[in-house]
Amino acid sequence: MINLEIVTPERKVVSESVETVMVPTANGEIGILPSHAPLISTLRSGVLSYTSGGTTSEMVVSGGFVEVSADKVSVLADIAEVTNEIDIENAKTEREEAEKLLGEWNGSEEEFEVELERLEKAQARLLLSGKN
Repeated sequence: MINLEIVTPERKVVSESVETVMVPTANGEIGILPSHAPLISTLRSGVLSYTSGGTTSEMVVSGGFVEVSADKVSVLADIAEVTNEIDIENAKTEREEAEKLLGEWNGSEEEFEVELERLEKAQARLLLSGKN
């Protein structure tokens, strides 16, 4: 078993023993099983999932870090939302605005990355809610 802890600046979202964890990182999605090699990575906006007792739970995470050590996974995220916490209409609006801005981009690279992150976060929310 793996001790999974997911924390945002506002609250502790998850603290339980799980069998597997799938985390969206800056280098792609990684699967974590017990006795995984130590790892620290930045999070990418996306869907984090974990399995406990044969049941898979999912949530959107964005911003922050994941640290894997021995049989513990710590996720320190700016945002962690389960399906019923997602404002679908707001996510659709965010996606449309970000797509429009990125489609006609002429700003700095840093600003582009901010808008791309906004788009990825909106897409992850819609994917999890099933409204993509």
